[in-house]
Amino acid sequence: MKSAELRQAFLDYFASQGHAKVPSSSLVPHNDPTLLFTNAGMNQFKDVFLGRESRDYTRATSSQRCVRAGGKHNDLENVGYTARHHTFFEMLGNFSFGDYFKREAIKFAWEFLTGTLGLPEDRLWVTVHVSDDEAADIWLKEMGVSAERFSRLDEDNFWQIGDTGPCGPCSEIFYDHGADVPGGPPGSENDDLDRYIEIWNLVFMQYDRQEDGELKPLPKPSVDTGMGLERIAAVLQGVHSNYEIDLFQALLQAAAKATGCQDMEEKSLRVIADHIRSASFLICDGVIPSNEGRGYVLRRIIRRALRHGHKLGQDKPFFSTLVGALVEQMGEAYPELVREQARIEKALLAEEEQFGRTLAAGMKVLEAAIGELDGKELPGQVLFTLYDTHGFPPDLTADVARERDLTVDMDGFAKAMEAQRERARGAGSFANDYSDRLNIEAVTAFSGYEKLADDDAIVGLFKDGEAVDALQAGEEGMVVLASTPFYAESGGQVGDSGFLVQGDNRFAVSDTKKRQAAHVHLGKVESGSLKVGDKVSAYVDVERRRAIMRNHSATHLMHAALREVLGEHVQQKGSLVAADYLRFDFSHGEAVSDAQREQIEILVNRQILGNTPVTTELMDIDAAREAGAMALFGEKYDDQVRVLSMGSDGFSKELCGGTHVSRTGDIGLFRITLEASAAAGVRRIEAVTGEHALSVMRQQEQALSEIAATVKSTPDNAAERV
Repeated sequence: MKSAELRQAFLDYFASQGHAKVPSSSLVPHNDPTLLFTNAGMNQFKDVFLGRESRDYTRATSSQRCVRAGGKHNDLENVGYTARHHTFFEMLGNFSFGDYFKREAIKFAWEFLTGTLGLPEDRLWVTVHVSDDEAADIWLKEMGVSAERFSRLDEDNFWQIGDTGPCGPCSEIFYDHGADVPGGPPGSENDDLDRYIEIWNLVFMQYDRQEDGELKPLPKPSVDTGMGLERIAAVLQGVHSNYEIDLFQALLQAAAKATGCQDMEEKSLRVIADHIRSASFLICDGVIPSNEGRGYVLRRIIRRALRHGHKLGQDKPFFSTLVGALVEQMGEAYPELVREQARIEKALLAEEEQFGRTLAAGMKVLEAAIGELDGKELPGQVLFTLYDTHGFPPDLTADVARERDLTVDMDGFAKAMEAQRERARGAGSFANDYSDRLNIEAVTAFSGYEKLADDDAIVGLFKDGEAVDALQAGEEGMVVLASTPFYAESGGQVGDSGFLVQGDNRFAVSDTKKRQAAHVHLGKVESGSLKVGDKVSAYVDVERRRAIMRNHSATHLMHAALREVLGEHVQQKGSLVAADYLRFDFSHGEAVSDAQREQIEILVNRQILGNTPVTTELMDIDAAREAGAMALFGEKYDDQVRVLSMGSDGFSKELCGGTHVSRTGDIGLFRITLEASAAAGVRRIEAVTGEHALSVMRQQEQALSEIAATVKSTPDNAAERV
């Protein structure tokens, strides 16, 4: 049975048993900030299992695409060297949300394996948790499993979602590859060898673990099962290694052709065949190669594949050419792969061309360092130089070292990285800004959402980074108030400026920053003096704040427009919201065309003309995500978040703590002034709003009129005369 047929047979069987067929979720787990990538079938149902979400079905089945590379679950370094480690795999699963429990789950699994797939019972081995008499009785007495092919285990057969929360015993089904393969049955001394391979895990979530360790029975026990498609395909196709199944054989042949490799047993081909799956699906799901977070893991995967291609003698771009072979194998099951094929190929080719320029040079440095070694360990400084100068991820260097039977000094690499960060921190400090050195216990209440002027007491004064009791005329320093309408720089939005006034005493605020829970007003005493305990009136520069609010709200509208025009892979990578312009960095692998740029401007200005209200709502973080609010990956949010909505028909909805206009019409006008590359896989747009946008358009009109006059034409016909 081919892999595609097996996938369909699994889904069809459970659909016939009343399960809803649920499509695979994205590899980017939007509802779970604790996960780098989706790594199990249950991830998309986590909130259902936890009781936070309800669905219109109580039974489900899926074939979930998963990635294990980076984070807690990291198979990257083993890929290519073992029979079953992969960065990408498919998890077949069936799930019960308070519906059926152990008896039905066991019956379904056994019936599918021995009935639908026709596996002989004497090649299967079953385990249960040592305490799970109920599951044991079902297997032995009701299903008729032989006691000679059954065992009770302890920790390996108990599953939990975390230190607290849903948990329970599990039952695992193993396939016996035969006596000619080394290894003993589960629970024996040699059970870590390859004879008995786990193919299906049935998790019975029946307890809620308390903080004190107590296991309380769940009111509605549930079932979560998972079976690796590649593993069960190997069983059905009579092969021992996952790389021998039909799906991988097609990719291995494509990789061999692309690299010119004649030896189909070459481990580098396995690496390339595995990595084209994970790299392609990650890009398909919106991840862009970069130097941080998910993008960095993707870049490591791609560069590891390129290094293995280089090892096989291929120094020209080849990796992107394998996407077509992958689409042939998996496009029917995952039509999004077909839709995104061209974009995936472009992203991979760009990464190949970028890294290809440094790969050969980096390998020469590494080969020279290995040649000079006295011992068997590669120094951390070598890893750092390769990473810092040539873009070699340390695990790629470790991969090469492993092939030469060398170890690597990861501690030394970590120390070199920390030393570089210290140098960067030192070089980036400002002589006249000591705010990052302050340790302030005060908590400032922010009143700037509702008003632009407020009165309150001074609770802290600082000069040259030290606390003082007073600031005199002409002195520069920092002021902390008990409450303030001044917005402190955060989330890309610049801090407010303005004045603090008490009679004839006047402090000009040039910037506002946040240190711990305090808002720090940076500036200079223009007249009189300020003392701790004084009550002052705080006045925000109204025109400047309004300009900032216009730009911030326009940034949200533009973000939504970018996702509509370019695709949902667009994610914010950085931003600056100032008074005179806005800057927005976002994930996208190619330049925005003139037509796309025009479409983005039209969409944003259409929302501005609609003049719809801008609304804010405080919500629980989970409720906000369920409502579709966009959150930035890597950002830390409180349990209560501020959800900002603007535009017609839910055009934009994001988590945001910044200041914004009351209605979209307040923005006035939106104009893009720049579109350029910010980094590999990251584009940058700069834009202006309101009077600044009008000024830019007038300047452009004036320039066009001058060109027209020079070529003795009208502005409408000037292009034809140039």
